[in-house]
Amino acid sequence: MNRYPLWKYILILAAVLLGLLYTAPNYFVDSPALQVTTGKATGKINSDTVALVNDALKRDGLPAEAISLEGAGDNSAVRARFASTDAQFKAKLALERDLNRDPTDPDYIVTVGLAKNTPMWMQKLGAQAMNLGLDLRGGVHFLLQVDAKAVQENRIKGLQASARSQLREQNVRHAGIDRVGDHIEIKFRDAETRAKARSVLANQSQDLTFAEAADGTDLKLIVSLKPEALQRVVEEGVKQNISTLGKRINELGTTEPVIQQQGRDRIVVQLPGVQDVAHAKDIIGRTATLEFRMVDETVTPGTEATAAIPLNSELFLQGQGAPAVVSKEAFLTGDYISSAVAGFDENQQPTVNLDLNGDGGRKMRLATRDRVGKRMAVLLKEKGKYTVLSNATIQQELGSSFRITGLGTPEKAAELALLLRAGALSAPMEFVEERVVGPQLGAENIAKGLHSTVWGFVAIAIFMIIYYQLFGFFSVVALACNLLFLLGILSMMQVTLTLPGIAAIALALGMAIDANVLINERIREELRAGNTPQASISAGFSHAWATILDSNVTTLIVGLALLVFGSGAVRGFAVVHCLGILTSMFSAVFLSRGVVNLWYGRKKKLGKIAIGTVWEPGITAAGAKSAAKK
Repeated sequence: MNRYPLWKYILILAAVLLGLLYTAPNYFVDSPALQVTTGKATGKINSDTVALVNDALKRDGLPAEAISLEGAGDNSAVRARFASTDAQFKAKLALERDLNRDPTDPDYIVTVGLAKNTPMWMQKLGAQAMNLGLDLRGGVHFLLQVDAKAVQENRIKGLQASARSQLREQNVRHAGIDRVGDHIEIKFRDAETRAKARSVLANQSQDLTFAEAADGTDLKLIVSLKPEALQRVVEEGVKQNISTLGKRINELGTTEPVIQQQGRDRIVVQLPGVQDVAHAKDIIGRTATLEFRMVDETVTPGTEATAAIPLNSELFLQGQGAPAVVSKEAFLTGDYISSAVAGFDENQQPTVNLDLNGDGGRKMRLATRDRVGKRMAVLLKEKGKYTVLSNATIQQELGSSFRITGLGTPEKAAELALLLRAGALSAPMEFVEERVVGPQLGAENIAKGLHSTVWGFVAIAIFMIIYYQLFGFFSVVALACNLLFLLGILSMMQVTLTLPGIAAIALALGMAIDANVLINERIREELRAGNTPQASISAGFSHAWATILDSNVTTLIVGLALLVFGSGAVRGFAVVHCLGILTSMFSAVFLSRGVVNLWYGRKKKLGKIAIGTVWEPGITAAGAKSAAKK
């Protein structure tokens, strides 16, 4: 009646062992560390850099506990571990001074972080310590300033391109469109055409203001954005940057980041538990997007660097497809990219496979339909500089899906795909403030959170054992395993633990023991009804299961609502809360019954069970004790 088949015991044992394995890395304390990466595009990090760092530290009397070369290729870095944060910061200043010839243009970037001390064999099995939030372990805090002027300039450029396209579609002839300051000027030969153009543009947008002027024989239409429209453009630009930063940070694998607006044009970014600060800063600050332009066929290939550049074209000398003379006007930008995935072509060369949205596919087809056999350039605009990624002949009409080749290495292809997939920033940003929060600031929070959880567990254990005797001990074993499973899953998922997460763990313990109380009381009810101990155990677990399931499902629904609609610390609480509900249902019912069955199930004639006093109405305490022995 109360026996588990062998496979259930094996399942419980496997779950406990996996819980121990994935929880164990949390007992290894992280070491203060420095990461040294190259500050030059042409720089390399290799074994010589390790020796260089080691010599510099010894020369300054700041030896590291360990210095190692990590990563490969362009992602290589030297990591030095130290015994204390004091030695860590002293070594940072020393390395920045000794490794860089020019502080304003550093050869190497030295960043502060933490190095995990998890044994390598555990790491190979995927067992790693949980990341702790800024309030517990520290991390990186960035304050970024959005270039509001650049946002407005981009909008005005878009207005210029839109006006040219609309007038062309409506067959309104003009004598040129030029940008002058914060407005555009369109020249016409006669007043009638100017009036028609004004009507066309006014019908397309309510945010435009118009003014008329004359320049000799030419008539001008001055088009500008309303002040409130310019303000709205800046606000939308900041929101777009926040959205883009969120996508990029998700690509970095950071959990529970904080990205929020501060003031009119500033953004706060907090990355809890981040170690590779240099790479995170580089990805966040980059403003990369693609531009597709047609190559100027009037310039003979091979003579681009020395030929006279036509007025409507420009020369680019950087990149795989350089030199290239291309049109100043891009017929398509990276804003239309819906998907970017790194891969390999039939020759096993790295590529980025692009998918465009509906408008992008239409524009690409229109641009390439009549230009088969001519060349098209793909430009990467990053930090205001252009790189020619590709300069290839159009073999056929292109549509919504195509690929970029000639990227050099798989790492570069993956990085380009990441940036394009995350989207382009609406405007450049500069780092106004960069702060690394040290672990000492969260030491008190960690101690208080640990003490509250431990003492809460001890108090529950004492109560359960006194009140339910041996069944109370079984409940405590199940509760300990529940905590083990929860910590193991959080570690395996690499969830960033914060103070709200610790609160959710404490709540999970209370909910888990509540299920065991329901089971124990149900067994007592069966004993009071006159059933045998074996039948009472079986009925108690079976009948309590429905109540436990109902209560946990309703609580899980609330947790999922917090997870879906919450943000920041609320989502952190919700993640731990939902996982705690699932582990408690497993441990309180399945594992708890396994322990009970192991202890009592082997006894065919069970005369009594140790579940505390079974109170019955109208009888004395002595009678109640004898009822427990039936």
